[in-house]
Amino acid sequence: MSGTSPVVDFLYGNALGRLILKAILASHADKIAVAFLSSRLSKGQVKRYAKRNGIEMSDEELDKFRTFREFFGRARENEVDLTPERLISPCDSRLSVFRLDENAGFDIKKARYALSDLFQDAELAKEFQGGDVLIFRLCPSDYHHYCYIDDAFQGPNHMIPGKLHSVQPICCETYPVYALNRRCWTLLETEHFGRVVQTEVGALVVGGIVNPKENVRVKRGEEKGRFDLAGSTIVLFFQKDKIRLRPELVEKLKDGEVQVKYGEWIGNQYGAE
Repeated sequence: MSGTSPVVDFLYGNALGRLILKAILASHADKIAVAFLSSRLSKGQVKRYAKRNGIEMSDEELDKFRTFREFFGRARENEVDLTPERLISPCDSRLSVFRLDENAGFDIKKARYALSDLFQDAELAKEFQGGDVLIFRLCPSDYHHYCYIDDAFQGPNHMIPGKLHSVQPICCETYPVYALNRRCWTLLETEHFGRVVQTEVGALVVGGIVNPKENVRVKRGEEKGRFDLAGSTIVLFFQKDKIRLRPELVEKLKDGEVQVKYGEWIGNQYGAE
């Protein structure tokens, strides 16, 4: 579901909530939450979570999971568009798109982002001036594994410690979440879309990111990793004139986020039909 939860509304929508949020982020709530959700005591949360978020699984299927963590990390068969020059979505999500300016930065409402802050690499950031930013926001109902968008060479994983704000729209309008939150980025030398930086961003309280591969050749549609215990966001950074989104998708984006699926065709290599 794409709506913001009442808890997130409270924590980010008023002064008292933001004061409580500050205390939560400064505590060890993440360790407590992980311990509970990894234990058999969390099994009762599985059916409640599935029902609340419209996840279509039978009671028999849900009963097989011993812990909430096991349920959240479940595997699934996925259809992936393998046409080489087509850009695919790396995950189930709500997509929004922004253009990088001449300073390799972009704005989301009140929040300003500079790639030099996101990557903590000023020289790499310069390569993306005038490029495109695709933000894939995962919701609780989404599948939380993600794939490679193209055949590529993946460099090392760069894990950056940080806070664990929610990634709901109200939060991103209040704080520069993608620069504050725990995140992991890697450079992909892709076959069809040039040099691409993929960044996974941790979410409220838990923020688990599992990326087991680095410094390897990878294939389009191959699983890159998964989020652990909480939905979050993937951000793809493209250099200028490397991609062109499908026209019908561009039209829908004028009204806000657009729902996309894992492996779905969302654009093309620049210059390809």
